[in-house]
Amino acid sequence: MHLLLLGATGLVGSHVLDQALADPRVTAVTAPTRRPLPQRPGLSAPIVDFEALPQDPSIWAVDAVICALGTTIKAAGSRERFHRVDHDYPLEIGRLAKAHGARSFVLNSAKGADVKSLFFYSRVKGETERDILALGFDSCVIVRPGLIDAPRPEPRPMEQGARKVLGLLKPILPPTLRPNPPEAIARAMLEAAIAAPRGVTVIPSQDML
Repeated sequence: MHLLLLGATGLVGSHVLDQALADPRVTAVTAPTRRPLPQRPGLSAPIVDFEALPQDPSIWAVDAVICALGTTIKAAGSRERFHRVDHDYPLEIGRLAKAHGARSFVLNSAKGADVKSLFFYSRVKGETERDILALGFDSCVIVRPGLIDAPRPEPRPMEQGARKVLGLLKPILPPTLRPNPPEAIARAMLEAAIAAPRGVTVIPSQDML
């Protein structure tokens, strides 16, 4: 299987990359990025401008897409820019991949994603789910993790505090409220891409512990 991985330099995406390159079922990984990745066997990592995506079929002609691309409003700088990264980029790349033969798409969304949400973040995640599904992939898997149980490269004080509290309460928390390890999210995404179940599948946070 030839995978297209978006967000390979991020927290979850880097785990997907490691797991995919170690999996004998995966023959190649193409991971377009804005900054160089170290060379590794089986990996093609073209540098691309996400504002002007190349049309080169060698990038988009894959079997499946795993999208772990995402940012925060603070890191993006504005709501508009956040929407561009979390919604527009995955949608534009999904269109390109499907046009070149990809049959499945696995999206790392978020718990609470809902187009009708009062929260901007959750609403954008819901819009992304809706519009990816509308592309009509044979297999579309939506992964909805909760809080990710790992430190981030950039400071996120509220998230760090929540992780500490939930970590202390973990033994008594129901599965639906437990933080998700990034390697478990990555494993769920990779298995979904390889299995490619027909239709739409949603993987909730409690299935990624």
